[in-house]
Amino acid sequence: MTSTTKYIFVTGGVTSSLGKGIIAASLAKLLQAQGYRVTIQKLDPYINVDPGTLNPYEHGECYVTEDGAETDLDLGHYERFLNRNTSQANNVTTGRIYQSVIEKERRGEFLGKTVQVVPHITDEIKERIQILGNSGDYDIVITEIGGTVGDIESLPYIEAVRQLRWDLGEDNGIVIHLTLVPFLSAAGELKTKPTQHSVKTLMESGVQADILVCRTEHNLPKDLRRKLALFCNVKENAVIQSIDASTIYDVPNLMLEEGLDKVVLEKLALKSDVPDIDRWNQFVHRHKNPKSEITIGLIGKYVELQDSYKSILEAFIHAGAENEVKVNVESVHSEYINKDNAKLKLGHLDGVLVAPGFGERGIDGKIDAVQYVRENNVPFLGICLGMQMAVIEFARNVLGIKDAASSEMNANTKHAVIDLMEDQKNITDKGGTMRLGAWACDLKLGSVVHDIYKTQTISERHRHRYEFNGNYKDQMEAAGMIATGLNPDTGLVEIVEIPEHPWFVGVQYHPEYKSTVANPHPLFVAFVKAALTNSRGKKSASMAKK
Repeated sequence: MTSTTKYIFVTGGVTSSLGKGIIAASLAKLLQAQGYRVTIQKLDPYINVDPGTLNPYEHGECYVTEDGAETDLDLGHYERFLNRNTSQANNVTTGRIYQSVIEKERRGEFLGKTVQVVPHITDEIKERIQILGNSGDYDIVITEIGGTVGDIESLPYIEAVRQLRWDLGEDNGIVIHLTLVPFLSAAGELKTKPTQHSVKTLMESGVQADILVCRTEHNLPKDLRRKLALFCNVKENAVIQSIDASTIYDVPNLMLEEGLDKVVLEKLALKSDVPDIDRWNQFVHRHKNPKSEITIGLIGKYVELQDSYKSILEAFIHAGAENEVKVNVESVHSEYINKDNAKLKLGHLDGVLVAPGFGERGIDGKIDAVQYVRENNVPFLGICLGMQMAVIEFARNVLGIKDAASSEMNANTKHAVIDLMEDQKNITDKGGTMRLGAWACDLKLGSVVHDIYKTQTISERHRHRYEFNGNYKDQMEAAGMIATGLNPDTGLVEIVEIPEHPWFVGVQYHPEYKSTVANPHPLFVAFVKAALTNSRGKKSASMAKK
């Protein structure tokens, strides 16, 4: 393709939450579909070293890569669209930048010089941007700059982009600026002033946008595009409309219609071809034309913010399309579930997923939810903390160990069926100290999960500190909860099942992180299929009564 890596920088206008990640992922998909080797990275301007210690209400879910990096949720979009793994190098924060520079200063690497934002911080940013490009694995690197132009914390990143464009030379680096073109219903017209001011703010930092992507609720007429091109100093064909879509999976096709990929490749002096997105469009067709419909309950404690469980919601979309079924996900706050109202809140659901999380808030509701679905034969999937709650519920209500608990929530319990790993007990730091990233798991022959994965050894991503206490394994299995997945090196329990239940699986890992458009996760596919079977069974029983 090309011996020189090309760089695309995606910046955001004065209004946040415009969807830079989806635009970046959609563009990457179109370029990948033309044969280019593409990756995307996210630069986040907050001072946290990574999002691992952030409450999901602050920044949405924390996404985990194969190599164990706790990253921004946009990396999930990148992987779901491209079907390619990301890594630590794909997400950089201001905290990590400053940490690295300060460590270098302490080691004396700056030879006594005064350490400053320019050049030391900006040089560190430039180095991080080019790590992926210098690997030789990619033709094009797309770098999404978090935050919005004009933010104080974003200034070093914009300055680094300015310098890099100068360093890289002609045709090797371009800037896409994503802005809002609002529609004022009182005036009945679209307004370009926010975009003009956003571009002006960017230019004050020495960066000229090459392409404008305009978020809008209404089609941009030709005269308005010409006006934007004239006053923002870009070509008319470089004013790209990004109209609101019914699903994020429509965006690659919308960008294709607008010619975003063509304009980008022209400005990078690369050959443009017709993208091969037939497989993508088959998925979109199945997603939009389901043959059945089911409702699955998502039991969690961060349900007010949908981004808290973004990967789970997207995995249901992938699995739904694979089964040609529309999956309606009904969020149920675990704090408001108890034994008395469990039937009212959960009785109408075709399946229940108990979500991951940390801390003791809402765990009693999760345990009561597990008890209801176990006793009423509702298909169940427990992820991480959800699996742990299933173990506690089984210990309490089947084994009769009434004070069974996790030492995370009750450090004084005599029956910690969920407990810390020995090597975790003396750790005081919270960030980056969990079992993270890809770990192997051996599946038990004849188990539900072995039938689902169709292989004996799998690899899945983890993000947790507490584990199934192996001292209770024999007792659990004798009563009917079987450990069907074990880590081959540590013997830690990764998966539990109840064979007597129609479909009851709890996993210590996060399968949602590995679900993509091209490869829906088999566990979600099987869970949705089980929920569909349950739905049809309930309907048949209801018809029989009539």
